[in-house]
Amino acid sequence: MQASIRSAQFILPASPFDETLAFFTNRLGFQLDSIFPADDPAIAVISGYGLNLRLERNQNEMAQSAGTIRLVLNNDSELFQNDTTEMLAPNGTKIEIVKETTKLHIPSIEQSFVLRKMATDATWIVGRAGMNYRDLIPGRLGGRFIASHIRIPTGGPVADHVHYHEIRFQMIYVVRGWVRLIYEDQGPSFVLQAGDCVLQPPLIRHRVLESSAGLEVIEVACPATHNTLIDHQMQLPTAEYRPDRDYGGQRFVKYLAANETLQWYPWVSAGFEFRDSGISLATANLAGVCIVRNNGNPSTQLLRHDAEFVFRFILNGELTLHVTGHASEKMTSGDSFVVPEKILYKFTECSKDLQFLEVSLPGTINCVHA
Repeated sequence: MQASIRSAQFILPASPFDETLAFFTNRLGFQLDSIFPADDPAIAVISGYGLNLRLERNQNEMAQSAGTIRLVLNNDSELFQNDTTEMLAPNGTKIEIVKETTKLHIPSIEQSFVLRKMATDATWIVGRAGMNYRDLIPGRLGGRFIASHIRIPTGGPVADHVHYHEIRFQMIYVVRGWVRLIYEDQGPSFVLQAGDCVLQPPLIRHRVLESSAGLEVIEVACPATHNTLIDHQMQLPTAEYRPDRDYGGQRFVKYLAANETLQWYPWVSAGFEFRDSGISLATANLAGVCIVRNNGNPSTQLLRHDAEFVFRFILNGELTLHVTGHASEKMTSGDSFVVPEKILYKFTECSKDLQFLEVSLPGTINCVHA
């Protein structure tokens, strides 16, 4: 029996969550092992003094009065046929027996039109490492995608750990300010400025070190809910520099907007041009990230695409967005939208300084004039 159990976790209710987590980690000295979801943490696994504790927000206090112990079995265990088994100890303590899951669950997509406006949808909540999060896809498209507008109001060191994410795809684009980051096997720490972005491949260890006051970034990830795990053993930077290392079929990408060798190319619609981040190549076309801008007299023809996901965030300027079945909307910096596949849409009244971020899965999308 013991050889088949990977870990045992004592489950505790944690409301208020942030204060409870801080009490155990800062005051009692427990270490944080994993936390999720990053934008609005509700579950944290901590360890120390021979204990593994699972803090769960919004647990029913009365139901937890006798406590719950969670046993996580190895994948090869044949002790229990069901994925989850519950037992009740004589004293009322509940025993949850759960098989370890290593396969990443990607929910089926539920495509929908999503519009978020900075002027009316700027609700910020405190997420992981004290960062402020603004949700840009509240419905999460069935749990498949999350897009967050993240900011750090106060500059200086960031209370982050060496950590990694169990994900299919994740990227970060700097909208304002600067941030210093460090990544496994990617050399010493470096600074991303406004206009720069990175691809964070699955499981790559990394850490946010410091930022300017008022830092703002856009983070897009799949799936929407994914584990963030702390690596207490790895020290960054690592001894090796491996820029071409494969992380689950993806390579690390650092796109720097100041790189003058990067060119602009005609976009799908006349009057626009785009600059590619290199993420499509690094992910074998799983995903693509590019910057699109007005190049003079943009076309107002109807467009459509056949991708699973196309997200756009207005960086500068403004446009009027027309989507079939919806009222026209004036879009300006800080606004974002997702248009489902095969739905007709178009842009009009594009300002000369218009520029937007485009994130798509797959990387090369069949976006054409209708």
